[in-house]
Amino acid sequence: MAMGDYLATEIALDQADGLLSRREAIRRLGLLGLSAAAASSLLAACSSGSSMPPPSPTGPAAPGQAGYDVSASLARAAPVTYPGPAGTISGAYATATTPRGALLVIHENTGLTNHIRAVSGRLAGDGYNALAPDLLSRAGGTAAVPNATAALAAAPEADLVADLQRSVDELARRNPGAPLGVIGFCFGGGLLWRLLEAGAPTLRAAVPFYGPAPATPNFTGTRAAVLGIFAGLDKRVDAGIEPLDQALTAARVTHEMVVIPGVDHAFFNDTGARFSLPGATQAYQRTMTWFDQHLR
Repeated sequence: MAMGDYLATEIALDQADGLLSRREAIRRLGLLGLSAAAASSLLAACSSGSSMPPPSPTGPAAPGQAGYDVSASLARAAPVTYPGPAGTISGAYATATTPRGALLVIHENTGLTNHIRAVSGRLAGDGYNALAPDLLSRAGGTAAVPNATAALAAAPEADLVADLQRSVDELARRNPGAPLGVIGFCFGGGLLWRLLEAGAPTLRAAVPFYGPAPATPNFTGTRAAVLGIFAGLDKRVDAGIEPLDQALTAARVTHEMVVIPGVDHAFFNDTGARFSLPGATQAYQRTMTWFDQHLR
């Protein structure tokens, strides 16, 4: 699935699930380059495919319902900058008290948010130094961009992958000799698959959360052990599980595909309406077990 198509469909499904008004969805699709007619057609096509019940009127989970100390995790993530292929890359870096490895954290289509900073801090609290690059750095950073999704959709995929490859190098520089891994969510999960395709020889483990598969996946350039995490109700992204599994098998890459039942796309994001604490808890436990097993 092309990343631009994925982002457009994600907006349409958000509207179908009641997370966006039709007017706002058409506005956002327009920023992605769709005409009003094309946007209306996409909204109509997705309106019957929603798998999610209407969002709870209580809205996103409160910090105490997230399953970890969000404030403490957020406090661990400090702003950082480092040289990139085309200027400075900004991001967040969280350090563990006694690190046993280091992780790259790839954000969703909303850019480098406090949620991703908190995830980085949570990983550090559990023993892994974590670097979360802002993939909108070339545009001035997430805070400077009016619409992160449109800006990321407009960014050449090759530039995004190049910034991730440079970020892996930066992670290695900050953690000499440490085993390296990567985790990504939604859009970031899709970019994680593309990073592995491009070649990431220093990565030992990878955990993409519900990331869209490349059109013709080929993972012969990586040796990272891959744990793919998917949502049982996310039929759009789940359609890529079989080709991903086949490509990983063909490349002789250690891997496992896990589908969390009864949850939908973005269920791990505790600031969103699809958040599922039981699902997120199960997925995080599987993730940490995977990293503990393969980053030694």
